[in-house]
Amino acid sequence: MPEQFKQGHQIPVTHQEFPGKEHKLPERALYDELPAADGGSQKYKPAGKLRGKKALITGGDSGIGRATAILFALEGADVFIVHLPDEEKDAQETKKIVESHGQKCYTKATDLTKRENNKKVIDEALKAMGAINILFNNAAYQMTTNDILELSEEQWEHTFNTNIHPYFYLSKYALVHMKSGDTIINNASINAYIGRPDLLDYTSTKGAIVSFTRGLSNQFVGKGIRVNALAPGPVWTPLIPSTMSEDAQKQFTSPMGRAAQPSEIATCAVFLASADSSAISGQTIHCNGGFIVNG
Repeated sequence: MPEQFKQGHQIPVTHQEFPGKEHKLPERALYDELPAADGGSQKYKPAGKLRGKKALITGGDSGIGRATAILFALEGADVFIVHLPDEEKDAQETKKIVESHGQKCYTKATDLTKRENNKKVIDEALKAMGAINILFNNAAYQMTTNDILELSEEQWEHTFNTNIHPYFYLSKYALVHMKSGDTIINNASINAYIGRPDLLDYTSTKGAIVSFTRGLSNQFVGKGIRVNALAPGPVWTPLIPSTMSEDAQKQFTSPMGRAAQPSEIATCAVFLASADSSAISGQTIHCNGGFIVNG
Protein backbone atom coordinates (compact mmCIF):
# COMPACT_ATOMS: atom_id res chain seq x y z
CA MET A 1 0.00 0.00 0.00
CA PRO A 2 1.44 3.41 -0.84
CA GLU A 3 2.60 5.27 2.25
CA GLN A 4 0.35 8.15 1.18
CA PHE A 5 -2.80 6.15 2.06
CA LYS A 6 -1.67 5.02 5.51
CA GLN A 7 -3.37 6.55 8.54
CA GLY A 8 -0.98 8.87 10.27
CA HIS A 9 1.04 9.57 7.13
CA GLN A 10 2.63 13.01 7.32
CA ILE A 11 3.47 14.89 4.15
CA PRO A 12 7.12 15.98 3.95
CA VAL A 13 7.72 19.59 4.93
CA THR A 14 9.27 21.35 1.98
CA HIS A 15 9.23 24.71 0.24
CA GLN A 16 8.99 25.90 -3.36
CA GLU A 17 8.49 29.22 -5.08
CA PHE A 18 4.95 29.91 -6.31
CA PRO A 19 3.60 28.44 -8.53
CA GLY A 20 4.64 25.08 -7.16
CA LYS A 21 5.87 22.46 -9.58
CA GLU A 22 4.54 18.91 -9.62
CA HIS A 23 7.86 17.46 -10.74
CA LYS A 24 9.60 19.02 -7.72
CA LEU A 25 7.37 17.44 -5.08
CA PRO A 26 9.54 15.43 -2.66
CA GLU A 27 6.82 12.77 -2.48
CA ARG A 28 4.75 11.83 -5.51
CA ALA A 29 1.07 12.62 -5.53
CA LEU A 30 -1.31 9.88 -6.68
CA TYR A 31 -3.55 10.38 -9.71
CA ASP A 32 -5.10 7.04 -10.65
CA GLU A 33 -4.66 5.04 -7.44
CA LEU A 34 -7.21 4.64 -4.64
CA PRO A 35 -7.27 2.86 -1.27
CA ALA A 36 -8.50 -0.73 -1.44
CA ALA A 37 -10.74 -2.50 1.07
CA ASP A 38 -8.01 -4.99 1.96
CA GLY A 39 -5.71 -2.22 3.14
CA GLY A 40 -3.75 -2.02 -0.09
CA SER A 41 -4.24 0.17 -3.11
CA GLN A 42 -5.95 -0.30 -6.42
CA LYS A 43 -5.92 1.35 -9.80
CA TYR A 44 -8.96 3.42 -10.71
CA LYS A 45 -11.45 1.26 -12.61
CA PRO A 46 -13.10 3.17 -15.48
CA ALA A 47 -16.53 2.36 -16.87
CA GLY A 48 -16.86 4.59 -19.93
CA LYS A 49 -18.85 7.20 -18.03
CA LEU A 50 -17.59 10.12 -20.12
CA ARG A 51 -17.16 8.43 -23.48
CA GLY A 52 -17.13 11.00 -26.28
CA LYS A 53 -17.22 14.00 -23.92
CA LYS A 54 -14.98 17.06 -24.24
CA ALA A 55 -13.68 18.65 -21.04
CA LEU A 56 -11.97 21.95 -20.29
CA ILE A 57 -9.94 21.96 -17.07
CA THR A 58 -8.13 24.96 -15.61
CA GLY A 59 -5.08 24.24 -13.49
CA GLY A 60 -4.79 20.95 -15.32
CA ASP A 61 -1.03 20.67 -15.13
CA SER A 62 -0.86 19.36 -11.57
CA GLY A 63 -2.70 18.39 -8.41
CA ILE A 64 -6.46 17.96 -8.58
CA GLY A 65 -6.53 19.27 -12.15
CA ARG A 66 -4.03 16.68 -13.38
CA ALA A 67 -5.80 13.83 -11.58
CA THR A 68 -9.14 14.91 -13.02
CA ALA A 69 -7.72 15.12 -16.54
CA ILE A 70 -6.36 11.59 -16.18
CA LEU A 71 -9.56 10.08 -14.78
CA PHE A 72 -11.68 11.92 -17.37
CA ALA A 73 -9.45 10.39 -20.06
CA LEU A 74 -9.79 6.93 -18.53
CA GLU A 75 -13.56 7.43 -18.71
CA GLY A 76 -13.34 8.29 -22.42
CA ALA A 77 -13.16 12.11 -22.55
CA ASP A 78 -10.78 14.33 -24.48
CA VAL A 79 -9.39 17.18 -22.39
CA PHE A 80 -8.13 20.72 -22.87
CA ILE A 81 -6.02 21.86 -19.93
CA VAL A 82 -5.10 25.43 -19.04
CA HIS A 83 -2.02 26.29 -16.99
CA LEU A 84 0.43 29.09 -16.20
CA PRO A 85 3.42 29.50 -18.55
CA ASP A 86 5.81 28.50 -15.73
CA GLU A 87 4.05 25.15 -15.48
CA GLU A 88 4.76 23.95 -19.01
CA LYS A 89 6.85 20.95 -17.97
CA ASP A 90 4.11 19.62 -15.69
CA ALA A 91 1.44 20.32 -18.32
CA GLN A 92 3.32 18.29 -20.90
CA GLU A 93 3.58 15.39 -18.45
CA THR A 94 -0.18 15.52 -17.92
CA LYS A 95 -0.66 15.52 -21.69
CA LYS A 96 1.62 12.50 -22.02
CA ILE A 97 -0.33 10.54 -19.40
CA VAL A 98 -3.73 11.44 -20.85
CA GLU A 99 -2.67 10.47 -24.36
CA SER A 100 -1.27 7.17 -23.08
CA HIS A 101 -4.89 6.29 -22.31
CA GLY A 102 -5.93 6.87 -25.92
CA GLN A 103 -7.56 10.29 -25.50
CA LYS A 104 -6.60 13.67 -26.91
CA CYS A 105 -5.10 16.33 -24.66
CA TYR A 106 -4.62 19.95 -25.64
CA THR A 107 -2.66 22.43 -23.52
CA LYS A 108 -2.86 26.20 -23.24
CA ALA A 109 -0.43 28.36 -21.27
CA THR A 110 -2.06 31.63 -20.24
CA ASP A 111 -2.85 34.02 -17.42
CA LEU A 112 -6.57 33.82 -16.59
CA THR A 113 -6.43 36.91 -14.40
CA LYS A 114 -6.64 38.84 -17.68
CA ARG A 115 -10.27 38.82 -18.81
CA GLU A 116 -9.54 38.62 -22.53
CA ASN A 117 -7.56 35.41 -22.05
CA ASN A 118 -10.65 33.62 -20.76
CA LYS A 119 -12.48 34.24 -24.04
CA LYS A 120 -9.42 33.05 -25.98
CA VAL A 121 -9.35 29.82 -23.95
CA ILE A 122 -12.99 29.05 -24.75
CA ASP A 123 -12.48 29.82 -28.44
CA GLU A 124 -9.36 27.65 -28.67
CA ALA A 125 -10.94 24.77 -26.75
CA LEU A 126 -13.94 24.81 -29.09
CA LYS A 127 -11.68 24.91 -32.13
CA ALA A 128 -9.58 22.01 -30.84
CA MET A 129 -12.33 19.74 -29.51
CA GLY A 130 -15.46 20.90 -31.32
CA ALA A 131 -17.43 21.20 -28.06
CA ILE A 132 -17.19 21.79 -24.32
CA ASN A 133 -19.39 19.31 -22.46
CA ILE A 134 -17.63 19.65 -19.11
CA LEU A 135 -16.08 22.80 -17.63
CA PHE A 136 -14.00 22.23 -14.51
CA ASN A 137 -13.06 25.58 -12.97
CA ASN A 138 -10.15 24.53 -10.80
CA ALA A 139 -7.18 26.92 -10.99
CA ALA A 140 -6.50 28.78 -7.75
CA TYR A 141 -4.06 30.95 -5.83
CA GLN A 142 -3.44 31.06 -2.10
CA MET A 143 -0.78 32.42 0.23
CA THR A 144 -0.95 32.21 4.01
CA THR A 145 -1.14 35.51 5.90
CA ASN A 146 -2.06 35.45 9.57
CA ASP A 147 -3.53 38.92 10.04
CA ILE A 148 -5.76 41.14 7.89
CA LEU A 149 -3.43 44.02 8.78
CA GLU A 150 -0.61 42.15 7.03
CA LEU A 151 -2.72 41.12 4.02
CA SER A 152 -1.84 43.45 1.17
CA GLU A 153 -4.48 44.95 -1.08
CA GLU A 154 -2.49 43.60 -4.03
CA GLN A 155 -2.69 40.01 -2.74
CA TRP A 156 -6.42 40.38 -1.98
CA GLU A 157 -7.14 41.55 -5.54
CA HIS A 158 -4.86 38.95 -7.14
CA THR A 159 -6.59 36.14 -5.21
CA PHE A 160 -10.01 37.27 -6.40
CA ASN A 161 -8.72 37.80 -9.95
CA THR A 162 -7.44 34.22 -9.95
CA ASN A 163 -10.00 32.29 -7.92
CA ILE A 164 -13.43 33.63 -8.82
CA HIS A 165 -13.40 36.08 -11.74
CA PRO A 166 -12.23 33.45 -14.29
CA TYR A 167 -14.98 31.10 -13.05
CA PHE A 168 -17.50 33.75 -14.08
CA TYR A 169 -15.88 34.55 -17.42
CA LEU A 170 -15.23 30.95 -18.47
CA SER A 171 -18.72 29.85 -17.46
CA LYS A 172 -20.33 32.78 -19.29
CA TYR A 173 -18.39 32.18 -22.49
CA ALA A 174 -18.75 28.38 -22.37
CA LEU A 175 -22.48 28.26 -21.60
CA VAL A 176 -23.32 29.80 -24.97
CA HIS A 177 -22.04 26.56 -26.51
CA MET A 178 -23.25 24.04 -23.89
CA LYS A 179 -26.39 21.94 -24.19
CA SER A 180 -28.63 19.77 -22.05
CA GLY A 181 -26.57 17.07 -20.34
CA ASP A 182 -23.46 19.23 -20.07
CA THR A 183 -21.98 20.16 -16.70
CA ILE A 184 -19.96 22.76 -14.86
CA ILE A 185 -17.89 21.87 -11.80
CA ASN A 186 -16.37 24.58 -9.60
CA ASN A 187 -13.60 23.81 -7.15
CA ALA A 188 -14.38 25.45 -3.82
CA SER A 189 -12.82 24.43 -0.49
CA ILE A 190 -13.52 23.35 3.05
CA ASN A 191 -12.21 26.79 4.02
CA ALA A 192 -15.46 28.38 2.86
CA TYR A 193 -17.18 26.47 5.66
CA ILE A 194 -14.64 26.67 8.48
CA GLY A 195 -13.30 30.21 7.92
CA ARG A 196 -9.59 29.45 8.00
CA PRO A 197 -7.93 32.54 9.54
CA ASP A 198 -4.55 32.41 7.79
CA LEU A 199 -6.17 32.25 4.33
CA LEU A 200 -8.67 35.10 4.60
CA ASP A 201 -8.59 36.11 0.94
CA TYR A 202 -8.57 32.52 -0.35
CA THR A 203 -11.37 31.55 2.04
CA SER A 204 -13.45 34.52 0.87
CA THR A 205 -13.11 33.54 -2.78
CA LYS A 206 -14.09 29.97 -2.00
CA GLY A 207 -17.24 31.18 -0.28
CA ALA A 208 -17.99 33.23 -3.39
CA ILE A 209 -17.56 30.09 -5.50
CA VAL A 210 -20.14 28.21 -3.43
CA SER A 211 -22.67 31.02 -3.85
CA PHE A 212 -21.81 31.40 -7.55
CA THR A 213 -22.45 27.67 -8.00
CA ARG A 214 -25.86 27.89 -6.37
CA GLY A 215 -26.99 30.92 -8.34
CA LEU A 216 -25.71 29.64 -11.67
CA SER A 217 -27.36 26.28 -11.09
CA ASN A 218 -30.68 28.00 -10.50
CA GLN A 219 -30.30 29.74 -13.86
CA PHE A 220 -29.50 26.64 -15.89
CA VAL A 221 -30.80 23.51 -14.16
CA GLY A 222 -34.12 23.90 -15.99
CA LYS A 223 -32.20 23.81 -19.26
CA GLY A 224 -30.58 20.51 -18.38
CA ILE A 225 -27.15 21.96 -17.57
CA ARG A 226 -26.05 21.08 -14.06
CA VAL A 227 -23.65 23.18 -11.96
CA ASN A 228 -22.01 21.78 -8.82
CA ALA A 229 -18.98 22.33 -6.64
CA LEU A 230 -16.32 20.35 -4.81
CA ALA A 231 -15.06 21.40 -1.38
CA PRO A 232 -11.82 19.50 -0.76
CA GLY A 233 -10.08 19.44 2.58
CA PRO A 234 -6.31 18.96 2.85
CA VAL A 235 -4.96 17.53 -0.43
CA TRP A 236 -1.31 16.93 -1.35
CA THR A 237 -0.63 19.26 -4.29
CA PRO A 238 2.12 21.75 -5.28
CA LEU A 239 0.09 24.53 -3.62
CA ILE A 240 1.12 23.18 -0.23
CA PRO A 241 4.92 23.58 -0.37
CA SER A 242 4.64 26.81 -2.38
CA THR A 243 2.14 28.64 -0.16
CA MET A 244 2.19 27.21 3.38
CA SER A 245 4.51 27.74 6.32
CA GLU A 246 6.39 24.94 8.03
CA ASP A 247 3.90 24.89 10.92
CA ALA A 248 0.92 24.76 8.53
CA GLN A 249 2.47 21.84 6.67
CA LYS A 250 3.11 19.94 9.89
CA GLN A 251 -0.60 20.25 10.72
CA PHE A 252 -1.73 19.27 7.23
CA THR A 253 -4.02 16.35 7.98
CA SER A 254 -7.69 15.40 8.42
CA PRO A 255 -9.90 13.28 10.70
CA MET A 256 -9.03 10.24 8.58
CA GLY A 257 -5.43 10.69 9.75
CA ARG A 258 -3.82 11.91 6.55
CA ALA A 259 -4.11 14.34 3.69
CA ALA A 260 -6.10 13.20 0.66
CA GLN A 261 -4.49 12.43 -2.67
CA PRO A 262 -5.59 14.20 -5.89
CA SER A 263 -7.06 10.93 -7.17
CA GLU A 264 -9.57 10.91 -4.31
CA ILE A 265 -10.90 14.33 -5.31
CA ALA A 266 -10.88 13.53 -9.02
CA THR A 267 -13.27 10.62 -8.49
CA CYS A 268 -15.78 13.15 -7.17
CA ALA A 269 -15.25 15.27 -10.28
CA VAL A 270 -15.99 12.23 -12.44
CA PHE A 271 -19.18 11.67 -10.46
CA LEU A 272 -20.37 15.25 -10.96
CA ALA A 273 -19.44 15.23 -14.64
CA SER A 274 -21.27 11.98 -15.39
CA ALA A 275 -24.89 10.87 -15.51
CA ASP A 276 -24.35 9.20 -12.13
CA SER A 277 -25.14 12.59 -10.57
CA SER A 278 -28.08 13.40 -12.85
CA ALA A 279 -30.31 14.48 -9.94
CA ILE A 280 -27.67 16.74 -8.37
CA SER A 281 -27.27 20.46 -9.14
CA GLY A 282 -26.36 23.50 -7.10
CA GLN A 283 -24.71 21.26 -4.49
CA THR A 284 -21.27 20.97 -2.95
CA ILE A 285 -19.52 17.63 -2.45
CA HIS A 286 -17.51 17.72 0.79
CA CYS A 287 -14.52 15.53 -0.06
CA ASN A 288 -12.62 16.74 2.98
CA GLY A 289 -11.36 13.67 4.84
CA GLY A 290 -14.07 13.55 7.46
CA PHE A 291 -14.52 17.11 8.71
CA ILE A 292 -18.17 17.70 9.58
CA VAL A 293 -19.45 20.96 8.09
CA ASN A 294 -22.92 22.44 7.81
CA GLY A 295 -24.16 25.05 5.41
